[in-house]
Amino acid sequence: MDDNYNQDERRSFARLEYSVPLGFKICNKETISKLCYGYSVNISQSGISCSIREKVNTDDILWLSFDRGTLDFCRELEKRVLIYQNGIIGNVARVEPEEVGTYNIGIRFITREEKNIGNIYPQTYFFERDFKANHG
Repeated sequence: MDDNYNQDERRSFARLEYSVPLGFKICNKETISKLCYGYSVNISQSGISCSIREKVNTDDILWLSFDRGTLDFCRELEKRVLIYQNGIIGNVARVEPEEVGTYNIGIRFITREEKNIGNIYPQTYFFERDFKANHG
């Protein structure tokens, strides 16, 4: 493989600089009821890059809430991605420490077409429990 091959050139979709506040939840038993905050850095039809303070791990499943209405391609995006309680479900693909106490993370959106989303259910199940507990 050519060492000069730029990672950006391998992307399936172009990234758009997009800095907006976002809320997110880490889909596990300990953290599902905690709404965390951060900022998006850039977005594409396949994922989003964010700056956050909470430590997450690669392969964590996140629920993301941000203003998708201002992006034209989000209409197409919302046809493809897994949406739950008006938030997009994504899988943490990379975690890079930034300044002290912040992380730049890359999240791959989980699509409705994915054949093996069975591994997502145990983690998103906590959303359903949290929602019922807070909304009767």
